[in-house]
Amino acid sequence: MQSTNIKQEVFSLLENLPQDATWDDLMYEIYIRQAIEAGLEDSEAGRTTDVEEVRAKFGLPA
Repeated sequence: MQSTNIKQEVFSLLENLPQDATWDDLMYEIYIRQAIEAGLEDSEAGRTTDVEEVRAKFGLPA
């Protein structure tokens, strides 16, 4: 789900940050955006694990 216009996406992220934002704030927003897009790509490609499998693997109740 790679954006075709990364510069425009970055400008959008910047516009939504408060005036007193730090470099860490910007890096956090970029990291979260990238993680969400990677997760969506995995989901669309069928690279997911069923909840029951995860619960069983970690010994969690169903």
